Amino acid sequence: MGIIVALCLLTFGVSNLAAQTNGLDQDDPIKLFERGQDAHAKNDLKTAIEFYDAAIRLKPEFPEAEFQRALALLFSNRRDEALQGFSRAVELRPDWAFAYARFGSQLSTALNDPKNGEPILRKAIELDPDNEEALVALADVRAAAGDRNEALVLSRRATSSKQATASTWRKRAFIEVGAGDRAAALASLDRALALEPNNLGAIDQRARLLLDLGDNARAIEDIRVLEKAGQGISVTGAFDLAQMYERAGRNEDALRVLDALPEKDRNAAEIVALRAELAGGDGSTAEERAALEQLLEREPKNAALLARLGAAYRRIDPLKSQDYYYRASQLEPNNAKFAIGYAAALIQSRRFPEAITILRRVITNAPDEYTAHTNLALALFESKDFRGAISEYQWIASARPDVVVTYFFLAIAHDNLQEYPEALDAYEKFLARANPTSNKLEIDKVNLRLPVLRDQIKRGQGKRKAS
Repeated sequence: MGIIVALCLLTFGVSNLAAQTNGLDQDDPIKLFERGQDAHAKNDLKTAIEFYDAAIRLKPEFPEAEFQRALALLFSNRRDEALQGFSRAVELRPDWAFAYARFGSQLSTALNDPKNGEPILRKAIELDPDNEEALVALADVRAAAGDRNEALVLSRRATSSKQATASTWRKRAFIEVGAGDRAAALASLDRALALEPNNLGAIDQRARLLLDLGDNARAIEDIRVLEKAGQGISVTGAFDLAQMYERAGRNEDALRVLDALPEKDRNAAEIVALRAELAGGDGSTAEERAALEQLLEREPKNAALLARLGAAYRRIDPLKSQDYYYRASQLEPNNAKFAIGYAAALIQSRRFPEAITILRRVITNAPDEYTAHTNLALALFESKDFRGAISEYQWIASARPDVVVTYFFLAIAHDNLQEYPEALDAYEKFLARANPTSNKLEIDKVNLRLPVLRDQIKRGQGKRKAS
């Protein structure tokens, strides 16, 4: 029974192939091979393999058909058969550098199998030391493996030929960025664009690199080219373009790109969130919070998103704010801004001891982190640790003497410790700097306190600050 089924399948296969050829083609391996290539070009891999098989049956020593069949098998997820077919192809034609380069490149980069692909690429370079495809693919493999030195050597060899393409120069730039040589990467992208001035991929790559280098003026020129070419038409393109404008300090251009989208696209979560950020919002409107939370569903481990939600909820829902900031801090434990945000949310919930511990740790690692000092001062003040609060407020007054409210809290802290002369000095500094409108409430409190305080000092009450 099994033999009959096998014969039927074989007959069906031949009939199916015959239906796609004329009678003459069935006996001509070259014609069958060409038919296979036509099907291959249309991505009809199953049909292509059938034609290649038929060609090889008629002409067993046919390395080109073996090679093309191996490529078709590779992208049909039949990797073992593909490797066997490739071995047969190069056994028939051992010096075929092109085959080694193309198969190794597809295996290593397109299908992410460097273990099998790297030896094949090295053989290609052994046969043809200037093979651009093999050099570029092997550079990719070595860069992914963390071997930046060899990756650089290979990519520079690939561009040493006068025939090097813009794509090869772009790849070299990518590897140079990974190696930390941004100036060299910029020169490589300039070479790529000298070869292909309208290569939008290279223009995009150069714009981002110029932004990294702080050359916003040149970056904007490239960004405008991208916009003119239509990059901002789709939601994704507009989002990327707006972010680049934002990095270049052109928020008005970024908003213009987003506002040009159709209304339905402007309501996309990422667009709503970015518009709020560009307009200086903190995500505090219900619409903006909903957009941020929708984005978080797609990217639950996005620490920046978690922190933005922490900021958005800090005043309206401290518990939610704590949770978001805590999760952001867990993902990036060394990010001072996330830790400070978490501490600020804890202060909002009056969990002062925990906030103080976090903020002291931040200041140990980043002594000049101003926001950490201001939050620590507040947490200590609210905990009635007035001595600790005075130390922090003195640091703040030294760092930014124009922040008026610092002297108000400094005075109250001294006052609570009965350090009346120091309190009077701080109150007077506050009054000298205070704004009659925005600081009216504090001014009124100080004016009520000062006559009594001066009388206490006159009568010798209070104590000097401990040295």
